[in-house]
This record gives sequence, C-alpha cells and structure tokens, in this order.
Amino acid sequence: MKTDFIIDLLHHVKEFENSNAFKPNSGIEDFRVWMNDKKYADESPTKLFKNENHQVSYTENEICKQVILLGRYSRLLIRKGLGEFPDLANEEFTYLYRLKDEPFLTKIQLIERNGHEKQTGTQIIKRLLEAGFLEEKNDLDDKRSKRLNLTKKGEETFHRSVAKVNQTSKLLSRRLTKDEKNELLRILKKLNEFHFHMYTDYKSTDIEKIVKAFG
Repeated sequence: MKTDFIIDLLHHVKEFENSNAFKPNSGIEDFRVWMNDKKYADESPTKLFKNENHQVSYTENEICKQVILLGRYSRLLIRKGLGEFPDLANEEFTYLYRLKDEPFLTKIQLIERNGHEKQTGTQIIKRLLEAGFLEEKNDLDDKRSKRLNLTKKGEETFHRSVAKVNQTSKLLSRRLTKDEKNELLRILKKLNEFHFHMYTDYKSTDIEKIVKAFG
C-alpha cells in the first residue's frame, strides 16, 4: 500500500472530524456516509451545464434532480420492503392502499389518484384483478362504468403488508429530524397539489403552453 494513500485518507478523516457530520460517537459507517455525500456533492451535474455554456437555474434543476433520484431510491427500497409480497412490489401497493382509503372508485378515478397515465394504470389494475386482490362491480348510477373494491384476499394482504410499508417509510426519511419531516411533508403536499391540478387539467397540453400558463 502506497504511503500517499494513507496520507490522503488521513486528510479526509481530519476533514470529516471538522465537519458538521462528525459526532463524538461517530464510527466507520458515519465516515463512509460522509464520504459518499461529499463525492455526490462534488459531482453535481451543474458542472456539465457550465462547461457547455448552458444557462440553467441551479436551484430548480437541483430540486428536479433530487426528486428524480429520491423516486428511484424509494422504488428500490419498496421492492426490498415488499419482497414477500411480489404482487405488490412495484406500483401495485399504492392502488391497494388507495382503495382501502377510498372504496368503490372507478378505474379512471383510481388511476388519477395515483398520478399514472391511463395505459400504465390499466395494466396495474388488470394485474391486481388477476391476482384476486380487487373485484369489479357495476356502477348503480352509470351502467357503462364499473367500481373497484378490495376482495377479502386484498384486505388480508393490505393488513399483512402494513408493517413492511411502515418499515420502508421510516427508512426513507431516516436522516431527518421530526421537524424536518413535518416541513418536508408540508412542502411536498404543496408541490403535489399544484402538480395534481396540472396533471388533471393539462394532460394533452404541450410543455410550452404549460409553461406559459403558469408563468
């Protein structure tokens, strides 16, 4: 092992000890997490835009990047958490939970509540019907439409999976304090209310017209 490597490592350790991340009981895992965070910050894609002479808004682009990454990380975590429920491990579990909260939705209502395109949502509902988690019933007011609800199997699966979903949810926000979680929840709800409006009212509108509509 080269001496330069040891010296470089010691420099990083010293930098870690002088950082806000360092605590009296910090160990190897804390140091590893700090190194990962440092590497992530040093490789911000913003450098690429600067090198290519593109004018971008750093804050908005960083928000977009963080939301996309968090979505990917959360999907991976959900698949792990729901490993013993393979029929729910992708997007299916959100449909099951939504119907538990709001029984007897139409297919379109259920798809829109989950923010999916019609084709994607239809495939998810089809899989849940085939797995025996959902049942269809004729709409009493509109004979052309059907309402969805959980079957007994769907109810049982919901109750069995709750603990795993809670486990996953806690991991997803593990590094945040209680106040930070509440503030993040407030901000995310504000963003999602805006995007739900855009999702429902501007489905067939191109991006230039949407930008113009919202300034």
